[in-house]
Amino acid sequence: MFNLIRRDVILQKRLLLTFIPFVALFIITDKHPAFIFLVASIFIPFNAFAYDQKAETNILLNSLPYTRKEIIVSRYLGAFLYMVLAVGVTSLALFISNKPFTMTDMAIGSGLFLLFAAFTFPLFYIFKSGYIMHVVLISFILLAGIGHPIVMFLGEHLPAIIDFIYSLSTPVLYTGAAAVTLAFYAVSWGITTIIYQRKAF
Repeated sequence: MFNLIRRDVILQKRLLLTFIPFVALFIITDKHPAFIFLVASIFIPFNAFAYDQKAETNILLNSLPYTRKEIIVSRYLGAFLYMVLAVGVTSLALFISNKPFTMTDMAIGSGLFLLFAAFTFPLFYIFKSGYIMHVVLISFILLAGIGHPIVMFLGEHLPAIIDFIYSLSTPVLYTGAAAVTLAFYAVSWGITTIIYQRKAF
């Protein structure tokens, strides 16, 4: 199973050379650190999905001595591991560039990545390969665009909920957010496993 995770890195070794310039571009343009952590985390997992869709790799994977469940495990576990590595490299790049960032920025960026992955990973096994990247790109733009208006709407119309959130201590708030995010990721993992096991290649 870990060979499947390593496979993504091997297949993308040339593309990975653009990872640092990709991150550096967002640092130079002075984007918010949380956003930089988000896009850095997306880089490897979603390029791996794009490659597999283009090359119809799932036919090959199903001919190897791996169960379909193991293939999905490698996707979700791999995405999490790549996120951790991406956050580490991005933190180092921000530090070298003397750009301020906090643990909160890292948590927000990582949390948003896991939520985005939870919503989009099942789509790779539902939509045809010619449409999936468009669906993912549009989904990302929509989520990035409507996130702030949603927060503002909640702040204006649901003051009781906002007051309750502000009343929570920082550890409780972070723990709750992490639990909800991981729950979404786990549910997505289960849904994708069911879809993939029933899919014909």
